[in-house]
Amino acid sequence: MIRLLTVALLVCVAFAGTEAAPQSQKDYDINTALMKVTFKLEGRNAQGQPTLGTAFIMGRPYSHPPANQPQKSRFVLITAAHVLEEMQGDTAILHLRRKMDANNWVRTPFPVPLRANGQPLWKKHPNADVAVMYIALPKEDVPIEQFSTELLADDKILEQYEVHPGDELKCLGYPLGLESNNAGFPVLRSGKIASYPLLPTESTRTFLFDFKVFKGNSGGPVYIEDRNRVYQGNFTVGNHIQFLVGLVSGEAEVNLPYSQLQLGLAVVVHASLIREAINTLPLPDTLPD
Repeated sequence: MIRLLTVALLVCVAFAGTEAAPQSQKDYDINTALMKVTFKLEGRNAQGQPTLGTAFIMGRPYSHPPANQPQKSRFVLITAAHVLEEMQGDTAILHLRRKMDANNWVRTPFPVPLRANGQPLWKKHPNADVAVMYIALPKEDVPIEQFSTELLADDKILEQYEVHPGDELKCLGYPLGLESNNAGFPVLRSGKIASYPLLPTESTRTFLFDFKVFKGNSGGPVYIEDRNRVYQGNFTVGNHIQFLVGLVSGEAEVNLPYSQLQLGLAVVVHASLIREAINTLPLPDTLPD
């Protein structure tokens, strides 16, 4: 069950084939944690031209983890489905990062299988622009920050913490391929929820986000991080909520008689649909390590 996530409650999980490293409470900041698990994904389209998007990696916990690894999880790559559909061929390049020392990272391009015998290796949500797939990553050279799929908000969480129009959200991505530095970390930007109603997500599926979208933003994680939040009529100093609310699908457009007008609004797919897409994958326990 998803619950209020305070800095102290962000749980460190161990991914399949890795060991969880001890971390201090100060490390559990969703901004930094998501920075470390968000990557540029590049491929070629049908015309042979470069195409790109944003992808992020989360850990899906085992249903029945071994006794010696109670928080064991398996890597899941998450992005917008159209990002993968536009990429042709059997592989794409995921720009991972390798930590050289306490403050220095270097880019580590990593080939990701997309298709086998012409068939996609990812699962697409039947009614949403979401694609997910298990992914095997280098275990030693490219450590991935532990980040659980339990951080994907469902309707209960959105209702409980009264997420509403005007709330400020943050998003990570690569607008027009821009990176925040040579190591390839994403760019963090923000905006406000710009549509209503949000619930039920099963029928709304998406919402508008006052955030100018560029090519390369698609697939980027959208999340809320709010300190001292007021909800259900209560205000408590130190209430710190942080969870994912969705991913960027594209840009809202208005069709005019002879043109399309871009409004600087993003269309965001709800996190509950990301969770549904992940649930179409085999259980982590059923796959070999």
